[in-house]
Amino acid sequence: MKSSSRPGRRAPLAPGRVRIIGGQYRRTPIAVVAAAGLRPTPDRVRETVFNWLEHLLGDLTGLSALDLFAGTGALGLEMASRGARRVVLVERDGASATALRALVARLGASAVTVENADWRAASTALAPASFDVIFLDPPFDSGILPLALAASRPLLAPGGILYAESHAALTPASLAGADLEIVRAGKAGVVYFHLLWARAC
Repeated sequence: MKSSSRPGRRAPLAPGRVRIIGGQYRRTPIAVVAAAGLRPTPDRVRETVFNWLEHLLGDLTGLSALDLFAGTGALGLEMASRGARRVVLVERDGASATALRALVARLGASAVTVENADWRAASTALAPASFDVIFLDPPFDSGILPLALAASRPLLAPGGILYAESHAALTPASLAGADLEIVRAGKAGVVYFHLLWARAC
């Protein structure tokens, strides 16, 4: 069967891959390692989220970011691609962490470090108020998100933004006591995604 692709159009990525969508590493494909609970953030969601971040924070150059459930690293690597000065990718699965280190080395992304660690251990070891943007995308069936929100809040710098994905929409009531408020929210398929401000202390 002939391909229906039109001349000049990019071929779709093969299953098991996502792509960096902006910045200096734009269009770099990222392989999706077979790992339990791994669910990469879709390209269209990342495009929306980074448009939001740039609207709220302006130029992302020079900011610091933490991806506490890195998986493919797509969210953190988008930050690095757009000029972040420091990006920490935390990934518990050994094969995924190895794949991330190989990709970071191939890109020459000197701003990015990969920690093969559990999110709890990583969040307690990192310095308070040290990240401008924190990404939280834990497995949907894990029940971890409320705990991760509470653990991540102290790591946000003043005026920082926390990104959270979930299987249900977050609400002000669900964030009661977390010292966070919703500033943007959207839905794509079964994925709800949110940007949260850290309230002034």
